[in-house]
Amino acid sequence: MITLALSKGRIFEETLPLLRAAGIEVLEDPETSRKLILTTNQPEVRVVLVRASDVPTYVQYGGADLGVAGRDVLLEHDGEGLYQPLDLNIARCRMSVATRDDFDYAAAVKQGSRIRVATKYTAIARDHFANKGVHVDLIKLYGSMELAPLTGLAEAIVDLVSTGSTLKANRLVEVERIMDISSRLVVNQAALKLKREPLRRLIEAFASASPK
Repeated sequence: MITLALSKGRIFEETLPLLRAAGIEVLEDPETSRKLILTTNQPEVRVVLVRASDVPTYVQYGGADLGVAGRDVLLEHDGEGLYQPLDLNIARCRMSVATRDDFDYAAAVKQGSRIRVATKYTAIARDHFANKGVHVDLIKLYGSMELAPLTGLAEAIVDLVSTGSTLKANRLVEVERIMDISSRLVVNQAALKLKREPLRRLIEAFASASPK
């Protein structure tokens, strides 16, 4: 049995064409089914639905043989013990710093001010600001980051940005682009040895079908 860990939403939807290229059809819709383990048209392949941030953990500890996770999640997880054979070029977005539109971020940085930054991506944010020599106090949040500058909790946020419409609706502006984000295939290293052939076929099908 091959177990693939996916998260609901954009990653799930954009992985479906890659699965079809490998001859695999998921037989249930995660938006309407309450099941967390979905069957496919291949009896030896199943999909487990987990939180996006849990995908690397399931793969690392053998709860899944492989999974699809964003670069952001993998950097926060540290990718320990995971084989990452492919950037699938799906679920593309960017990690950015954003502030209220009336906050002079460039001046604050130039003056060496200590900036409060709200984010759930603390490892990425810490590395980014340390490399720039910017002094920050990181505030870990799990919900809507956009609220932090609006309530005075923080001067800036570090978050994923796709179209930028959510920032604009909340009078926030993107002031710095940290990195481009896409989703990657991650594989359990032990599974790669024990289930070499079926996993190799799946990896090759994903490689040929993923957007270039």
